[in-house]
Amino acid sequence: MKTGGSAESGATAEAWRAIDASANRAAEALRVVEDVVRFMLDDGQLTRLAKDLRHDLAAALADGLGGRVFLRDVPADVGAGMAAAAQRPRASAGDVIAANAARAAQALRSLEEFTPLVDPRAAGRFEPLRYRLYSLERAALVAERSRDRLADVRVCVLVDGRDDAAAFGRLVESLLEAGVRMLQIRDKQLAVPALAARTRLALAAARRHGDRPAIVVVNDRADVAAATGADGVHVGGSDLPTSLARRVVGPARLVGRTAHDVAEARAAAVDGADYLGVGPCFPSATKAFEAYAAPAFLREVVRETSLPAFAIGGISSGRLAEVAALGVTRVAVASAVTGAADPGRAAADIIAGLELLAAARQPRPATRAP
Repeated sequence: MKTGGSAESGATAEAWRAIDASANRAAEALRVVEDVVRFMLDDGQLTRLAKDLRHDLAAALADGLGGRVFLRDVPADVGAGMAAAAQRPRASAGDVIAANAARAAQALRSLEEFTPLVDPRAAGRFEPLRYRLYSLERAALVAERSRDRLADVRVCVLVDGRDDAAAFGRLVESLLEAGVRMLQIRDKQLAVPALAARTRLALAAARRHGDRPAIVVVNDRADVAAATGADGVHVGGSDLPTSLARRVVGPARLVGRTAHDVAEARAAAVDGADYLGVGPCFPSATKAFEAYAAPAFLREVVRETSLPAFAIGGISSGRLAEVAALGVTRVAVASAVTGAADPGRAAADIIAGLELLAAARQPRPATRAP
């Protein structure tokens, strides 16, 4: 029986067996990655990307390589049943993603090497799939890590530099005492040295409050975030692209991205953003907007990505129910808190409001009939 290009190339049955084994490993590992992003991360976009990758692999294998199954010989395989010396631990969704992405990448590389021996047409078929897998792996691992790091963050307060460092310090202390778990230092009028000094002040205050310090990120300035040791940077469409901001702040810090539509949200997730600011939702006292986010956009972002998403723009305690009804459980606030007579009290009210809305969404336990 003639299978693919084996007769013309002089390929051996052993090459076909290697292709078969690698094809099986790649398909199995991609299915596991898909199941993790689908069921554990509940991420619509990553599920679609994983499914497309798996289907494209199946199509590549079906074209001229389907005969590999007829040369399968499990009893003669010297590696069958051979246990690995040390297996990666499986303590989290990230562990499962990393282990199976590595397995799939290795199998795809093996397919790149062996398929030209049996079918020269297949020479460049698997390399693009491998690079797509690398991007999927990064996005999935970032999403899993971000969900953990921001699990207890529901409110991010955008803080300006105030009139002086003393006033800024008092504001930050009042917010931390109120239970704010994330601060974004945003002041476009402040000189860079002063912005860096304010950031250091906020970081020092955050480290004094609790065993798990509040997160401090810097708006726009990835250089200031990296230089001061801040927890991350938040960038928008006119700032550094997500991938370049990541190069500046490194692998461990957060990179937040503003998204005004679903396309921007999808791109941010694939580019490695840790969280999203979605909006603007309502008129704001601190910034003028040409247009506002449609409710359908906010709903779709929640369905599309598992990245933590903060509703931004004109958020106040009176608007919480509106955004919560769209599925958005986090908010970024500015003047509603920093412009209040008692910023700490205003922040505490917003935190309490979100907690009440979250409790109302929890399913009630079923009651038994007497």
